[in-house]
Amino acid sequence: MKQLAYLITALLSLQLSIAQNTTTNIEMLASNWNVPKDATFEIFDNRETLLLTSGRATANNQKFKNGTIEVDVYANSVRSFAGITFRKQEHNMEEVYMRLHKSNQVDAVQYTPIFNNESSWQLFREYQARVNFKNKGWNALRIEVDNTSAEVFVNDKKVMSIDHLRTNQNAGEIGLFALFSNRFSNFRFTPKKMGNSETVNRNPIDPNIITKWDITKAKPYKEGALHFDDFSKEKYSTVTTEKSGLLPISKYLKKTSSGNFEENTEDYTIASTTIHSNNGETKLFTFDYSDKIIVYLNGKVLFKGNNAFRAKGIQYMGHIDINVNKLYLPLKKGENKLHCVVIDKANGWGLIAKLE
Repeated sequence: MKQLAYLITALLSLQLSIAQNTTTNIEMLASNWNVPKDATFEIFDNRETLLLTSGRATANNQKFKNGTIEVDVYANSVRSFAGITFRKQEHNMEEVYMRLHKSNQVDAVQYTPIFNNESSWQLFREYQARVNFKNKGWNALRIEVDNTSAEVFVNDKKVMSIDHLRTNQNAGEIGLFALFSNRFSNFRFTPKKMGNSETVNRNPIDPNIITKWDITKAKPYKEGALHFDDFSKEKYSTVTTEKSGLLPISKYLKKTSSGNFEENTEDYTIASTTIHSNNGETKLFTFDYSDKIIVYLNGKVLFKGNNAFRAKGIQYMGHIDINVNKLYLPLKKGENKLHCVVIDKANGWGLIAKLE
Protein backbone atom coordinates (compact mmCIF):
# COMPACT_ATOMS: atom_id res chain seq x y z
CA MET A 1 0.00 0.00 0.00
CA LYS A 2 2.85 2.38 0.81
CA GLN A 3 4.37 1.78 -2.62
CA LEU A 4 1.01 2.53 -4.25
CA ALA A 5 0.67 5.75 -2.25
CA TYR A 6 4.16 6.83 -3.26
CA LEU A 7 3.35 6.04 -6.91
CA ILE A 8 0.13 8.08 -6.82
CA THR A 9 1.94 11.01 -5.19
CA ALA A 10 4.69 10.87 -7.81
CA LEU A 11 2.17 10.81 -10.66
CA LEU A 12 0.26 13.78 -9.23
CA SER A 13 3.51 15.72 -8.84
CA LEU A 14 4.45 14.92 -12.43
CA GLN A 15 1.04 16.05 -13.70
CA LEU A 16 1.34 19.31 -11.75
CA SER A 17 4.83 19.90 -13.13
CA ILE A 18 3.62 19.30 -16.69
CA ALA A 19 0.65 21.64 -16.18
CA GLN A 20 2.94 24.34 -14.81
CA ASN A 21 5.10 24.21 -17.93
CA THR A 22 2.41 23.81 -20.60
CA THR A 23 2.13 26.63 -23.11
CA THR A 24 -1.34 28.08 -23.68
CA ASN A 25 -1.93 29.69 -27.07
CA ILE A 26 -4.70 32.28 -27.12
CA GLU A 27 -5.96 32.58 -30.66
CA MET A 28 -6.78 35.99 -32.07
CA LEU A 29 -10.53 35.46 -32.09
CA ALA A 30 -13.14 37.82 -30.67
CA SER A 31 -14.41 35.12 -28.30
CA ASN A 32 -11.02 34.97 -26.55
CA TRP A 33 -10.52 38.65 -25.85
CA ASN A 34 -12.04 41.69 -24.19
CA VAL A 35 -11.07 44.53 -26.54
CA PRO A 36 -11.91 48.19 -27.26
CA LYS A 37 -14.76 48.76 -29.72
CA ASP A 38 -12.47 49.79 -32.58
CA ALA A 39 -10.25 46.69 -32.38
CA THR A 40 -10.52 44.20 -35.25
CA PHE A 41 -9.67 40.53 -35.70
CA GLU A 42 -8.57 39.56 -39.20
CA ILE A 43 -6.34 37.31 -41.26
CA PHE A 44 -3.10 39.06 -42.18
CA ASP A 45 0.13 37.57 -43.52
CA ASN A 46 -1.56 34.15 -43.34
CA ARG A 47 -2.08 34.57 -39.58
CA GLU A 48 -4.94 35.26 -37.23
CA THR A 49 -4.23 38.77 -35.94
CA LEU A 50 -5.59 41.48 -33.67
CA LEU A 51 -5.35 45.06 -34.91
CA LEU A 52 -5.43 47.17 -31.77
CA THR A 53 -5.84 50.87 -32.52
CA SER A 54 -5.52 52.20 -29.00
CA GLY A 55 -5.96 50.88 -25.49
CA ARG A 56 -5.66 47.47 -23.87
CA ALA A 57 -6.96 44.03 -24.78
CA THR A 58 -7.38 41.47 -22.00
CA ALA A 59 -7.41 37.70 -22.52
CA ASN A 60 -10.65 36.17 -21.26
CA ASN A 61 -10.58 33.85 -18.24
CA GLN A 62 -6.80 33.75 -17.89
CA LYS A 63 -4.73 34.40 -14.79
CA PHE A 64 -0.95 34.68 -14.71
CA LYS A 65 1.52 34.64 -11.84
CA ASN A 66 4.98 33.54 -12.99
CA GLY A 67 6.41 32.20 -16.23
CA THR A 68 6.73 33.40 -19.81
CA ILE A 69 4.46 35.61 -21.95
CA GLU A 70 5.11 35.98 -25.68
CA VAL A 71 3.58 37.79 -28.65
CA ASP A 72 4.54 38.75 -32.20
CA VAL A 73 4.07 42.36 -33.30
CA TYR A 74 4.15 43.40 -36.94
CA ALA A 75 6.87 45.88 -37.92
CA ASN A 76 5.78 49.51 -37.85
CA SER A 77 8.00 52.52 -38.56
CA VAL A 78 5.44 55.24 -37.76
CA ARG A 79 5.01 56.50 -34.21
CA SER A 80 3.33 53.69 -32.31
CA PHE A 81 3.55 51.62 -29.15
CA ALA A 82 2.91 47.90 -28.63
CA GLY A 83 3.36 45.71 -25.59
CA ILE A 84 2.23 43.19 -23.01
CA THR A 85 0.36 43.77 -19.76
CA PHE A 86 0.41 41.25 -16.93
CA ARG A 87 -0.75 40.71 -13.35
CA LYS A 88 -3.62 43.10 -14.07
CA GLN A 89 -6.01 43.74 -11.20
CA GLU A 90 -8.66 46.31 -12.05
CA HIS A 91 -6.72 49.48 -12.94
CA ASN A 92 -3.27 48.37 -11.73
CA MET A 93 -0.86 46.22 -13.75
CA GLU A 94 2.68 45.71 -15.02
CA GLU A 95 3.45 46.75 -18.60
CA VAL A 96 6.34 46.29 -21.03
CA TYR A 97 6.08 47.88 -24.45
CA MET A 98 8.05 48.65 -27.59
CA ARG A 99 8.28 52.12 -29.12
CA LEU A 100 8.45 50.71 -32.63
CA HIS A 101 9.30 54.07 -34.22
CA LYS A 102 12.39 54.35 -32.00
CA SER A 103 14.45 51.47 -33.32
CA ASN A 104 18.06 51.69 -32.07
CA GLN A 105 17.25 54.55 -29.69
CA VAL A 106 17.90 54.39 -25.95
CA ASP A 107 14.20 54.18 -25.08
CA ALA A 108 13.04 51.71 -27.72
CA VAL A 109 11.68 49.39 -25.00
CA GLN A 110 10.09 50.54 -21.74
CA TYR A 111 8.83 48.97 -18.52
CA THR A 112 6.31 50.86 -16.41
CA PRO A 113 3.84 50.02 -13.69
CA ILE A 114 0.29 51.19 -14.30
CA PHE A 115 -1.27 52.69 -11.17
CA ASN A 116 -4.94 53.68 -11.20
CA ASN A 117 -4.98 53.46 -15.01
CA GLU A 118 -2.02 55.86 -15.35
CA SER A 119 1.30 55.04 -17.00
CA SER A 120 4.36 56.14 -15.01
CA TRP A 121 7.16 55.79 -17.57
CA GLN A 122 8.67 59.22 -16.82
CA LEU A 123 9.51 58.00 -13.32
CA PHE A 124 11.41 54.89 -14.45
CA ARG A 125 14.12 55.90 -16.90
CA GLU A 126 16.29 53.05 -15.60
CA TYR A 127 13.90 50.58 -17.25
CA GLN A 128 14.53 51.50 -20.88
CA ALA A 129 16.54 49.66 -23.51
CA ARG A 130 18.08 50.29 -26.91
CA VAL A 131 16.77 47.72 -29.41
CA ASN A 132 17.01 47.26 -33.16
CA PHE A 133 13.58 46.24 -34.44
CA LYS A 134 12.93 44.47 -37.70
CA ASN A 135 11.56 46.91 -40.27
CA LYS A 136 9.70 44.12 -42.07
CA GLY A 137 7.81 41.11 -40.80
CA TRP A 138 7.23 40.27 -37.14
CA ASN A 139 9.06 41.32 -33.98
CA ALA A 140 8.85 38.81 -31.13
CA LEU A 141 8.41 40.23 -27.61
CA ARG A 142 8.92 37.88 -24.66
CA ILE A 143 8.78 38.52 -20.91
CA GLU A 144 10.02 36.02 -18.34
CA VAL A 145 8.48 36.79 -14.95
CA ASP A 146 9.94 35.49 -11.69
CA ASN A 147 8.09 36.78 -8.62
CA THR A 148 9.27 40.39 -8.12
CA SER A 149 11.58 40.51 -11.15
CA ALA A 150 11.40 39.99 -14.91
CA GLU A 151 13.56 39.79 -18.01
CA VAL A 152 12.60 41.14 -21.42
CA PHE A 153 13.59 39.69 -24.80
CA VAL A 154 13.07 41.04 -28.31
CA ASN A 155 13.62 38.65 -31.21
CA ASP A 156 15.19 36.16 -28.77
CA LYS A 157 17.77 38.67 -27.52
CA LYS A 158 17.72 39.73 -23.88
CA VAL A 159 17.34 43.51 -23.76
CA MET A 160 16.32 44.38 -20.20
CA SER A 161 16.28 43.14 -16.61
CA ILE A 162 13.64 44.47 -14.22
CA ASP A 163 14.84 43.98 -10.66
CA HIS A 164 11.67 45.16 -8.95
CA LEU A 165 8.17 44.95 -10.42
CA ARG A 166 6.48 47.92 -8.84
CA THR A 167 2.79 47.06 -8.39
CA ASN A 168 3.51 44.38 -5.75
CA GLN A 169 0.74 42.27 -7.30
CA ASN A 170 1.77 38.63 -7.57
CA ALA A 171 -0.96 37.51 -10.00
CA GLY A 172 -3.62 38.83 -12.34
CA GLU A 173 -4.92 39.04 -15.89
CA ILE A 174 -2.76 39.21 -19.00
CA GLY A 175 -3.18 41.10 -22.24
CA LEU A 176 -1.90 43.56 -24.80
CA PHE A 177 -1.39 47.31 -25.11
CA ALA A 178 -1.22 49.53 -28.19
CA LEU A 179 -1.24 53.18 -29.04
CA PHE A 180 -1.57 54.52 -32.61
CA SER A 181 -2.38 51.09 -34.11
CA ASN A 182 -0.37 47.90 -34.00
CA ARG A 183 -1.00 44.35 -35.14
CA PHE A 184 -0.51 41.33 -32.85
CA SER A 185 -0.33 37.59 -33.47
CA ASN A 186 0.71 34.34 -31.80
CA PHE A 187 -0.01 35.32 -28.18
CA ARG A 188 0.92 32.60 -25.70
CA PHE A 189 1.99 32.09 -22.12
CA THR A 190 3.69 29.35 -20.14
CA PRO A 191 3.13 29.27 -16.36
CA LYS A 192 6.08 28.28 -14.22
CA LYS A 193 6.32 27.62 -10.52
CA MET A 194 8.98 29.76 -8.88
CA GLY A 195 10.61 29.78 -5.48
CA ASN A 196 9.59 32.12 -2.70
CA SER A 197 9.83 35.80 -3.52
CA GLU A 198 12.74 37.68 -2.01
CA THR A 199 11.92 40.58 0.27
CA VAL A 200 12.64 43.91 -1.40
CA ASN A 201 14.94 46.13 0.66
CA ARG A 202 12.96 49.27 1.53
CA ASN A 203 15.72 51.12 3.38
CA PRO A 204 16.59 54.44 1.73
CA ILE A 205 19.79 54.50 -0.30
CA ASP A 206 20.66 57.92 1.14
CA PRO A 207 19.93 58.96 4.76
CA ASN A 208 19.08 62.48 3.56
CA ILE A 209 16.17 61.28 1.44
CA ILE A 210 12.68 62.35 2.47
CA THR A 211 10.92 59.00 2.86
CA LYS A 212 7.48 60.07 4.09
CA TRP A 213 5.06 62.68 2.81
CA ASP A 214 1.59 63.76 3.85
CA ILE A 215 -0.54 64.12 0.72
CA THR A 216 -4.03 65.36 -0.09
CA LYS A 217 -6.47 63.66 -2.44
CA ALA A 218 -6.28 64.48 -6.16
CA LYS A 219 -8.20 67.51 -7.36
CA PRO A 220 -8.51 69.27 -10.74
CA TYR A 221 -5.90 72.00 -11.13
CA LYS A 222 -6.77 75.49 -12.30
CA GLU A 223 -4.06 78.11 -12.75
CA GLY A 224 -4.29 80.82 -10.10
CA ALA A 225 -7.01 79.10 -8.06
CA LEU A 226 -4.78 77.82 -5.22
CA HIS A 227 -4.61 79.73 -1.94
CA PHE A 228 -2.12 78.78 0.74
CA ASP A 229 -4.56 79.62 3.53
CA ASP A 230 -6.68 76.68 2.35
CA PHE A 231 -3.85 74.13 2.67
CA SER A 232 -4.43 73.63 6.40
CA LYS A 233 -8.09 72.78 5.74
CA GLU A 234 -7.18 69.79 3.57
CA LYS A 235 -7.19 66.20 4.79
CA TYR A 236 -3.77 64.56 4.52
CA SER A 237 -2.70 60.92 4.52
CA THR A 238 0.86 59.72 5.15
CA VAL A 239 2.59 57.72 2.41
CA THR A 240 6.04 56.15 2.10
CA THR A 241 8.43 56.54 -0.83
CA GLU A 242 10.51 53.89 -2.54
CA LYS A 243 14.03 53.46 -1.17
CA SER A 244 15.31 55.84 -3.87
CA GLY A 245 13.03 58.52 -2.45
CA LEU A 246 10.64 58.31 -5.40
CA LEU A 247 7.00 58.91 -4.56
CA PRO A 248 4.85 57.47 -7.39
CA ILE A 249 1.79 59.52 -6.56
CA SER A 250 -0.66 57.62 -8.78
CA LYS A 251 0.00 54.53 -6.67
CA TYR A 252 -1.80 56.26 -3.81
CA LEU A 253 -4.20 58.64 -5.56
CA LYS A 254 -6.77 58.20 -8.29
CA LYS A 255 -6.84 61.21 -10.57
CA THR A 256 -10.07 62.86 -11.65
CA SER A 257 -8.88 62.53 -15.27
CA SER A 258 -6.81 59.49 -16.24
CA GLY A 259 -5.96 56.95 -18.93
CA ASN A 260 -5.96 59.33 -21.91
CA PHE A 261 -2.35 60.49 -21.84
CA GLU A 262 -2.00 64.12 -23.01
CA GLU A 263 -5.78 64.38 -23.37
CA ASN A 264 -6.12 64.22 -19.58
CA THR A 265 -6.84 67.41 -17.69
CA GLU A 266 -4.39 68.41 -14.96
CA ASP A 267 -4.77 67.22 -11.36
CA TYR A 268 -2.81 68.25 -8.29
CA THR A 269 -1.96 67.04 -4.82
CA ILE A 270 -0.28 68.86 -1.94
CA ALA A 271 2.67 66.93 -0.50
CA SER A 272 3.77 68.21 2.89
CA THR A 273 6.54 67.52 5.38
CA THR A 274 7.78 69.17 8.57
CA ILE A 275 11.43 70.20 8.96
CA HIS A 276 12.72 70.80 12.48
CA SER A 277 15.59 73.20 13.04
CA ASN A 278 17.32 73.76 16.40
CA ASN A 279 18.53 77.13 15.19
CA GLY A 280 17.80 79.38 12.27
CA GLU A 281 19.80 77.85 9.39
CA THR A 282 19.87 77.22 5.66
CA LYS A 283 19.49 73.71 4.26
CA LEU A 284 19.80 72.43 0.71
CA PHE A 285 16.61 70.93 -0.73
CA THR A 286 17.45 68.78 -3.78
CA PHE A 287 14.45 67.51 -5.72
CA ASP A 288 12.64 66.69 -8.94
CA TYR A 289 9.03 66.24 -9.95
CA SER A 290 6.56 65.41 -12.69
CA ASP A 291 4.85 67.26 -14.30
CA LYS A 292 4.81 70.66 -12.52
CA ILE A 293 5.50 71.93 -9.02
CA ILE A 294 5.01 74.90 -6.70
CA VAL A 295 7.21 74.81 -3.56
CA TYR A 296 6.16 76.69 -0.42
CA LEU A 297 8.18 77.11 2.77
CA ASN A 298 6.21 78.41 5.74
CA GLY A 299 3.59 79.78 3.37
CA LYS A 300 5.96 81.56 1.00
CA VAL A 301 6.42 80.45 -2.62
CA LEU A 302 10.09 79.68 -3.29
CA PHE A 303 9.95 77.82 -6.59
CA LYS A 304 7.73 77.09 -9.59
CA GLY A 305 8.70 74.66 -12.33
CA ASN A 306 7.45 72.75 -15.37
CA ASN A 307 9.01 69.36 -16.15
CA ALA A 308 6.21 67.99 -18.36
CA PHE A 309 6.68 65.85 -21.47
CA ARG A 310 7.86 68.14 -24.31
CA ALA A 311 7.69 71.21 -22.04
CA LYS A 312 11.25 72.14 -23.04
CA GLY A 313 11.26 70.97 -26.65
CA ILE A 314 9.91 68.24 -28.91
CA GLN A 315 12.54 65.73 -27.71
CA TYR A 316 12.18 66.53 -24.00
CA MET A 317 10.93 63.45 -22.14
CA GLY A 318 10.41 64.83 -18.64
CA HIS A 319 12.23 62.07 -16.75
CA ILE A 320 12.96 62.81 -13.10
CA ASP A 321 16.32 62.83 -11.32
CA ILE A 322 16.78 63.73 -7.66
CA ASN A 323 19.90 65.81 -8.37
CA VAL A 324 18.39 68.17 -10.96
CA ASN A 325 16.86 70.99 -8.88
CA LYS A 326 18.58 72.61 -5.89
CA LEU A 327 16.91 75.09 -3.57
CA TYR A 328 18.31 76.64 -0.40
CA LEU A 329 15.68 76.72 2.34
CA PRO A 330 15.94 79.53 4.93
CA LEU A 331 14.71 77.66 8.00
CA LYS A 332 13.53 79.37 11.15
CA LYS A 333 14.13 77.96 14.63
CA GLY A 334 11.59 75.27 15.47
CA GLU A 335 9.17 73.65 13.04
CA ASN A 336 9.08 74.59 9.36
CA LYS A 337 6.37 73.47 6.96
CA LEU A 338 7.33 72.51 3.42
CA HIS A 339 4.46 72.15 0.94
CA CYS A 340 4.94 70.91 -2.63
CA VAL A 341 1.97 71.28 -4.96
CA VAL A 342 2.61 68.58 -7.57
CA ILE A 343 0.58 68.94 -10.77
CA ASP A 344 0.26 66.25 -13.43
CA LYS A 345 -1.45 65.57 -16.73
CA ALA A 346 0.07 62.25 -17.88
CA ASN A 347 3.02 59.84 -18.15
CA GLY A 348 4.07 59.78 -14.51
CA TRP A 349 3.01 61.72 -11.42
CA GLY A 350 5.95 61.83 -9.06
CA LEU A 351 8.09 63.59 -6.48
CA ILE A 352 11.58 62.82 -5.20
CA ALA A 353 13.62 64.86 -2.72
CA LYS A 354 16.33 64.98 -0.10
CA LEU A 355 17.39 67.52 2.51
CA GLU A 356 21.04 68.20 3.34
